[in-house]
Parts: sequence; structure tokens; C-alpha cells
Amino acid sequence: MNSDRTIFAQVMDYLPWPAFRRCVKRYKGERKVLSFTCYDQFLCMAFAQLTYRESLRDIEACLRFAGPKLYHMGFRGRVSRNTLANANEKRDWRIYADFAMVLIGQARKLYAKDPFGVNLKRTAYALDATTIDLCLSVFPWAKFKSTKGGVKANVLLDLRGNIPAFMHICPANVHEVKVLDLMVFEAGAFYIVDRGYLDFKRLYRLHQSQAFFITRSKKNFAFERRESRPVNKKTGVQFDQTVVLSGFYSDLDYPDPLRRIGFIDAKTGKRLRFLTNNFDLSPLTIARLYKQRWQVELFFKWLKQHLRIKAFYGTSENAVKTQIWSAIAIYVLVAIVKKKLGLKKSLYAILQILSVSLFEKEPILSALSHEGFPDEGDGLEKQLSLFT
Repeated sequence: MNSDRTIFAQVMDYLPWPAFRRCVKRYKGERKVLSFTCYDQFLCMAFAQLTYRESLRDIEACLRFAGPKLYHMGFRGRVSRNTLANANEKRDWRIYADFAMVLIGQARKLYAKDPFGVNLKRTAYALDATTIDLCLSVFPWAKFKSTKGGVKANVLLDLRGNIPAFMHICPANVHEVKVLDLMVFEAGAFYIVDRGYLDFKRLYRLHQSQAFFITRSKKNFAFERRESRPVNKKTGVQFDQTVVLSGFYSDLDYPDPLRRIGFIDAKTGKRLRFLTNNFDLSPLTIARLYKQRWQVELFFKWLKQHLRIKAFYGTSENAVKTQIWSAIAIYVLVAIVKKKLGLKKSLYAILQILSVSLFEKEPILSALSHEGFPDEGDGLEKQLSLFT
């Protein structure tokens, strides 16, 4: 049925374009625009992400080479690097942020029943941040240190499908714990964070939202033990305690009891001390849940290696945020395509096939189902569990 349409056009069919138009209208993205619309801009950014283009000139050269195929790929405006650069500079990045969140909502529904390594019926999130380095002389607005620039991407990753449920981009010198002030917590869900988010006042707000957190305690953690429960040390669990904070300010910030769990990792021999406000799950389940926090680290590594968020097509803050949010939108789009087509290939393999076949006119299911294409890329892919 789709044999006369390019694979690129077929991939774009999975996008909810009515929702995109609403995002454009919300921020007046096409005010005084005559030809190169936000639709054309997004198609250019999607093409750049899927084919690993490194610059505006690179994008222009490849799309101009396509010639008459551009119309069949969905482009209606004339593509030029100056036009695209101007669009990235001036059109509100929130258009693409809101659209990415629409796609995230669709993807989370598709992956809602996927297992993630722990037998848990509730939703579990891993929260962390990564810094995207920028040259301070080229991006003077992104001041991080005296000689270094950057932006920080704060991501709340839904562990069922590794879909980013929440994302906030801010200057790199903003501490990641402040992102907790922007979040609306989901009652009954688990939020897994590292020690960088150990702020008892903010965690108590999470606790009052009837959500649960799992983190690690610091060495100077001041507490009083109220109760100890029996544990099986053969499982690696060393103790399971109920404690209250004994520090003057911490006790004011978090007046309720906490659960403190000691665990020794059998593989590394590392001793870990967990803090949580959940008293129902077994201590071993708490330890296994915290181990899943590593998925957000793998998500950052995967994103930086396989999407264009290190070399930017513009130098303004608006252009950088537009590119990052477009990258997230394409990441989620490919995850949606994978799920809806029932593909067994890894996300890495799908992206590699798409990168060399976007101009082809072949049914997308046939193109992505070819046997013989390796699911593994370089050696690093063997340790990633995203969408496998």
C-alpha cells in the first residue's frame, strides 16, 4: 500500500500532526511566515536526526540532492540553510517541547505493560541529569564555569520502556535538585534518585504527595534508630531499620520516620545504604529497584552517541533547545514505530536502517524486517537494554 511513498514519509505518518498544529498555534509559530513553515522545519530536523547530519550545510546538501523526492517526503517549502537557521533562531522552542511531550504520552501508553527487571505493579521512575558541553566562546549565554559552557538536561525516565516522562533543560550551573520544585509527583509511584537529590525538605513534599522515593544516604547522615526488622543476610541485605532524622534542620524538614536498608552487592562487594519512605516492599526489592536507576545513565549515553545533541545547528539558546527537543521527539517516534509494527530489532538497528533508506520507496515494515542486519552496533551496544 505504501510502496509508492518514501520510507521517510511513512515514518512521519506516525506523528499526530493535528497535535503539532495545536502546538504551533499555541506559541504563534507561523506568525508572518510565508513559505517555510514549522512543519517544514520539523521535517528538516527529523531528517537531520535520522541521517546523522552534522551541520546546516550538510542538511541542505542532502535535501537538495533529493530534488523532486522532497515533495513526496512531505516538504512544501524550499529548504536552505539560511531559512532553517532563521527558523531555529526565532521560532519558539516550546513548540517542539510540547510536541515531544505529546509523543511521550503516546509512547508511555504503548509500553505501559512492559517489564523492567523488577516485579512491581506500580510505576517506577529514575531521575537524573546530564551536562551537554558547549564552547563558551560560541555559546556565551550558556556559562557553566569560567572557561566552559553547557546546558543541563534533567530527565525523569519511566522504567517501563525507558521513555522520558519529564524533561527540563536549564543552564549547567543550576543544581539538579532544584528540578524537584518543578515536578508534579504521581501518587503511588516510585522515584529513584542518587544522593545529589538528597534534600529532605523537597523529599518531604514528595512524601506528602503519597509518592515513594528511594535514594542513598550520605556519610554524615544523622539519625536515631527506632526499630530493626529481621533480615536474611544471605541475600545481601544487612539490616532493615526504621529511623528518624536527628539533625536540627533535617528533623524540621522531614519529621516522619524513614526506612534505612543496608545491602552488599555480591558482584562488586560494595556496601550500599538506602533510604526510602516505603515500608511495604521487601528490602531486596528496594535494592533491585535502586539498581534500575542505572537505566537513566544508559539513556543519556545512548542519546549522546546516536542522536545529534553534541554538534548544534545554531548558537542561540532557542536553537539549542529546539534541537534537543527535536531529538527527543524523534527518539520517542522511533520507539512508537517499533512498538506499533511489532519489531524485534533493537532501537539502534532500526535507526541504522532508517539512516540509509529514507529515500527508498518500499513498505516500511518490509524495510525494517529485513533479516541479516545486526542488532548490535559496537561493543557498547551489548550493555544497553533500551528497547531490546
